[in-house]
Order: sequence, then structure tokens, then C-alpha cells
Amino acid sequence: MLVRLAPEFELRRDVVPWLAERGCAAALDTSENSSALYIVNVERNGKIIYTWKGNQRNTHIGLYDLQTKQNEHLYVFEKDLHIISCSVNNERTLLAVSFCQYTEEERASQVLQSVSKYLTLLIEVHPINNVRVLKAVDSSVRVQFLYPVEGRNSSTESCLLLVSEDKYIEQFDIRVVAEEEHKVVIQKSGQLPRAKVVDDLVWAQWDMMEQRLFYIVPKESKSTLRCVQFYPDENFNSILESHLDIAVNDTQLKLVNFGYDYCQDQDVASKSLNLQVFTSKAGGLCVCCSLASDIPHEIMYSIYFLHKGYNKTFTVSLERTESHQLKEVAFMNLDYYVAAYLPGQFLHLLNIQHPDLLCYSLFLTGEDARIDTLQNCSIRSPWVSTALDCEAGSLYDVSISDSALLQFLQKSKRDYERLAALHCALLYFQHTEDLEMQIIRWISENMSTCHSFDPIQEFIIASLYCRMCPETQNLDKLLPYTSLHDWIGVVPGVICATDIISLPVLEFQNSKGFWEKLSSNLESVKYAEPHLHYQSNVLRREWRNLSEEREERRTTVYLRNIFENAKKVLSHLDTWDSEARLVPLFEEEDYQQQLLMGLMVAQLKDHLMRHLQYVGKKKIDQIVLDYVANLLNLVHRIMKEVWRRYQLHSCVFCFDEKGSAGEFAVFHIMSRILEAANGMCMPLPPGFHTLHLGLGVRCLPLHTLLHYIDNGVLQLTETCVRKLLKDLDDTEQNEKLKFSIVMRLPEALGQKVRQYWNHPINANLIAQKYVKLLLEKLGNRQCSRPIPERLSVPVEFLPLNYLANMLTEIENQGVHPCEKQDHVNVRFVEETALKHTMTLLGLKYS
Repeated sequence: MLVRLAPEFELRRDVVPWLAERGCAAALDTSENSSALYIVNVERNGKIIYTWKGNQRNTHIGLYDLQTKQNEHLYVFEKDLHIISCSVNNERTLLAVSFCQYTEEERASQVLQSVSKYLTLLIEVHPINNVRVLKAVDSSVRVQFLYPVEGRNSSTESCLLLVSEDKYIEQFDIRVVAEEEHKVVIQKSGQLPRAKVVDDLVWAQWDMMEQRLFYIVPKESKSTLRCVQFYPDENFNSILESHLDIAVNDTQLKLVNFGYDYCQDQDVASKSLNLQVFTSKAGGLCVCCSLASDIPHEIMYSIYFLHKGYNKTFTVSLERTESHQLKEVAFMNLDYYVAAYLPGQFLHLLNIQHPDLLCYSLFLTGEDARIDTLQNCSIRSPWVSTALDCEAGSLYDVSISDSALLQFLQKSKRDYERLAALHCALLYFQHTEDLEMQIIRWISENMSTCHSFDPIQEFIIASLYCRMCPETQNLDKLLPYTSLHDWIGVVPGVICATDIISLPVLEFQNSKGFWEKLSSNLESVKYAEPHLHYQSNVLRREWRNLSEEREERRTTVYLRNIFENAKKVLSHLDTWDSEARLVPLFEEEDYQQQLLMGLMVAQLKDHLMRHLQYVGKKKIDQIVLDYVANLLNLVHRIMKEVWRRYQLHSCVFCFDEKGSAGEFAVFHIMSRILEAANGMCMPLPPGFHTLHLGLGVRCLPLHTLLHYIDNGVLQLTETCVRKLLKDLDDTEQNEKLKFSIVMRLPEALGQKVRQYWNHPINANLIAQKYVKLLLEKLGNRQCSRPIPERLSVPVEFLPLNYLANMLTEIENQGVHPCEKQDHVNVRFVEETALKHTMTLLGLKYS
């Protein structure tokens, strides 16, 4: 089971034993009447209000505190009543109760025709004292106290929302005063001040944690979603308006999270739309609704991603169905995800932050989709990551199981499931080293089985995104979160249709938190969000251009700044990892990788400065250094886990024996890392290419090794080539390897390392290069024939003395192409040529 439940509260576990101690037997007999004990409301401060029937069938109201794990008796009615709604204020001095005074059978008997069916009372409970009637009507009423911000001291004023079945909501202001012996009573004896909040609504939802009221009013053929924000100073204002293409039944009011009258809610649910609004701390705003389908055994539901400007409608074909099992989809808020759950059928976890591609959302069936104990649809999500099962009377903490998610990732065979599970693990669980290690292990085992995405690229980009974005607001809109531009694929049994919708209109001033983040999300949609994400196209082009620059042009101020950036990244990285490194990386300078590092720092900094001007240069410098250093650290982390797994050590640089199976596996993984890095134009830790080449020399046959070098998979580095030329003896096989390597060296690198191979073949090559460079630099017109790279057996004897004299004359003119090799001069050429000639003639040179 991917989604796990931890019971925070259960009537049977937390209340029934307490009632048994009080001698209340009637509440324990749930078989006779399931409504004898049930939850009425859940307050913002974690207080759960419930009701039960006493031994004399009188009606009690109790309260359970989630923090103290204690029960408290609040009030008792000396008659059998059906409690519809109940709320207690923050100070627990006032209790608002709405109940039905009689049943339909009693009304039909004409005994109580002149008495209102529903009564709403305001009761002083500190201590129990006066009772005031707020409403006496024939329509149902729900009550809800407003709660101030956390940490606020006791207040002398409370605000109460009253929600009428007649489709209006009003607010009562109640002032209290403290009398002798800590008695708290309502101050005014007359009517309480009231204000109309909403009129003509057909649906409403209360957000208890943020004190928001979402509601829908019908408007012509469409519906309009609005939101009222209540503030600690007892004011409120309408802050959001959004047009939805949803047909809402306007004959009966549907309420969400305004208390829980299970019997009445079930009756209303059968006649009205199943709709809920969810918010996320990242500024996400989703409207989830279950739709009616004309096709049997088919379920439809829509998710309006208002913060993204589009709606996705899902049509799911159910494989095995029985008519009595078909119920509406239940929705739950998991902050980063919205869960659409149909017990016994499927569980759909929809990514709120990145809902654009279906492959970022998990669609589960079978055992993976089962949520233990939640096997009915009487589910509410009163706040983030909680589920209230109204029928069972239980409140659960809902979370995604990291172990189950990893098991799902490991056993999945479809790319869209793997991609969704990978992103879920990184996004939902943020940064845990153990989880990272297991993901890296999975990547190393499944690199070749992922066909539509590169798991290394996704791991690195998504990890960087999840590490960096929480630090700075709006950074999530500027950094890439995936390597995929699109995804062409289908989820079996699921059809998804996407429609563009109008963006919500916000009206607020100086509002922080959620509304500010939502406003920022909407602004990014207006400015085409995908184009705001950092891309490596310009970086790749600039890196290629600078890599091809000549040596003498590499001392410009611009380049010095680039390499200074790279030094800052590497020194920044050193402060993170002071322990001895298991993998031999970061032990040498790498011009190309340091050039790429410095360029990435410069270009990412420019990109962020354009869009985060309010953050400040110093903060942006730190963000960029952290980003590039984290990137290198992730590659090092992959290498470290792979190194440990295959138990490698520093012997990879000993070329006198062949590599093991473990070394070959690591070489293959490094090749895939290099491929991923090239695809993203991503720098690698200095020393990566040296280590890769060293493993290649040990593990590959010569023809494959040379093929990898010629195609750019392996890059010749000074450190590795120098060690190879010095350490390997000159057997026939080693001579062939050395010669093949030397012939492929770039000119500048060749001048540095050829001197380490003391062999006639190498001396001959050095002499040829020297003569060729002398003549090319001088532009000697007398040399009409090109000097070949490899000398074949001459047909006639070369005028060696004439050539030596000519080269000496050129040297005297100040042309010396090999200034870094003092021993290479005309005398060296002359001796080398004489040795070569004597060898060809079969004579000994002394």
C-alpha cells in the first residue's frame, strides 16, 4: 500500500473507554443505533467535538484534545436530539449548537406543528450558564466559530459563522466579560451584531486552518468560485473570483467541512456535486470534482489547476465492477499531491506543482491502490495530509510510504510509473541520504531499461530542484525540474483531456503567505512559465566556442572571471566534504570542465538576476554557487555509491592487469553519466574523464577502446596518458596501445606528454612534428612536398646534412615551436633521423 494511514483519533479507541468509565452503556451499543456516537466537528486547534446518547437517551456533547489526549464533557440536553452542527470558540467559553427538535414522524402527528424544526443555540459553558437562541427556523443551519492566529492571547470577542440551508452565510460578533469566580458571560443582553457574508450560494467549503471560505454562486450557464478571507482583527473581504465550467445543482446547498452530520451529508451528496477545493503551501489552488458519466463502469473526474490556468478531465474505465460497489471518487489533499481515490478500484496521485505531463502523476490499481481501512467514500480532508472517515468516526494522518514507494519504483516496468515514482520520491520526501542511496542503486540497475527518459538526468535535475527551490521564493519558476520537453504516452485505462481555463482574479493588498505565492504563480503563467526555466542552449554554444579558442586568446579578462567562478565552486564544495574521498575525483585540474563550470555560474547568475532582482546580488551569487556545487556533489554521490557497491579501490590506475567485472560495470555507469551530462551540458567533477579513461584502458579491448576515443566517449587527459606512458613497459601489445594513444593526442597535449615515452617510435614522431611545425611556421616555399605523418621506407637516401643545416638556419631566426621541450632541437632531429635510417637498413647505431 503506497498511501499509509496513522490513526490520530478513533471514537472506539479514544472516547468509548472514557464513556465506559462514566457508566454510559447506551453509547457503547453501536449495533442498535449507529448515530449514538459520532463526530460533529473538528476545530482548527485540533479539538474534536462529538456527541453521544446517555443512558436516559439524553444528548451529550464532548470534546477530545488531540494534543493532550484528554476528553472533556461540554454540555448535555435532557432529551433525545439529533445534533446537526456544533462549534466551540478558541477559549472554550462559548458553545454554538444546531439541532433538529423533532423527527418527520412527530411533525406528521401534528403535535408540534407550531414549533420550528431546527434550533440554533449559543451556550455559555465556562461555567454552564445562559443559553441564547440564535435561530429558530424550518431550514437546517450549520455553525462555525472563527479562530484567531495561533499564539494569540485570550480574547474578549468571538466571531461565529452561521450557514443557512436557505443559501446565505452571516457572521455574529459576540463580546464576553469575566465575572466573579472566573465566570464568562455574554456582554450584551439584546440582539447580537451580525453581518451578511455571502448570499445566493449553492456550495461552500470551510478552510479551518487558514480561516477561508470558498463558495460557488451560479452565474448564467457557468459557476463562479469565490473566496472570503477572514482576518484576526475580525474583518473579512472577498479575495478571489474564478469562473468554472461546472454545472452545480442549485436546488440544495452542499457544504464541505462545516461540521459532519453524516446522515444529512449522505442525503445531500446523492443530489449534489461532489466538489472540493485544495490549496498547497507552494501556492497551488485546485478544484476537484467528480462528474457523471453516461457509460456504465466508467468514472469521470476533473481537476481544475487554477494556479496553472488549465483543467484536466480524467475518464477511467473500470476493469472489474459490481453495481453496488460503484461510488463517487473521494479526494484528499497531500500538499504536493491531490489524491483521487475510488476504493477497490484505483488511486490517482496528481502532482500539483507540475501537472502538465501525465507521467509526473501516479495512477495505481490493485493492491498498490488500496488504502487500508478507507474502504468507503465518506471521506473528508479537513486539512492537509489528513482524512476524516465520518462513517467510522476516525481521523487519520495520511502520508506516502517511502518504503512502499521504493518497492513500487523497483518493481515497475512502465516508464511513466518509474518517472512518476522517481519524482514523487524526490519531491515528497525532499532530501534524505538513505532514500537517495536507494534511488541511485535503482538507477544503476535500470539505466538500460528506461526508454523514454534518462533516469540520471531526471535524478540530478529533480534533486537540484527540490534542494534549491525551498530556499528562495519564485526560484521554482526559474530552475528546470525535468529533462523532458514533452511526453507521448498513455496510461492504460485512463483518458486525459486538457482544457485551457481563464485565470482567477485576485484582489488583495499586502497579503503574505498563500495569496502572495498564488499571485506569483498566476503571473508566471501569464508570462509563459516554461520559457522562464533556465535552459542550457546558450551555455552549450558558448562553451563550444570558447573550447575552440587558441591558447594565446585564453588570457582575456572574461575568461579569467570564468575560471575564477569555477574556483569558487570547487572551494565551496570542499567545505561540504572534508573527509577523504572514496572516489579519486577532484584531484586534478580539468580545463574543459572548469570552463563549463564557470560558464554555468555566469549564465545562471544572469538568468536569475533578470527575474529575481529583489533578492539581491549577494544572495543570487550564493544560490548559483550552491546550485553548481550541488550538481557536482550529486555526480560524486552517484560515483561514491557505485564505488561502494562494486568495492573498487585505487587500483584502477594500475594498467598492468585487466579490469574486473565490477570495474566494467562502473565503466558502463560512468559512460551513461557522461551521456547524461552531455545531453544537459552539465559539468562533471574534475578527474572524471581521467578515471573514465583509466577504467576504459583496463576493461576494453584495444579496438573498442580506440573506437570510444575516436567517438568522444573517452577523452584523453594528461594525467591518465602520462601515467600510461610511464608505467606500462614496452611489450609488443603495450607499444601498440601507446602508439595508438600518442597518435590521437591533440597537438598541445602531445607536446606535454610524449616526452614520457622513451621509445624510438615516439622519438620519430616528435622529430616529425618538430620539422613540420618549423617549416609551417616559417612558410618555407622550398618545401614543396608535404611532410608525412608516418615515414615509409625511402626509395633513396635523404640529404640529412642539407636538412639539418636548413633547420639550424630557421632556429637561428628565432622560430622554435617546442619551447616547452628544451631537448627538442635540430640535433635531436638529426640523431633521430640517423637512428631511424640505420634501423631501416638493419644496422646498429652507436
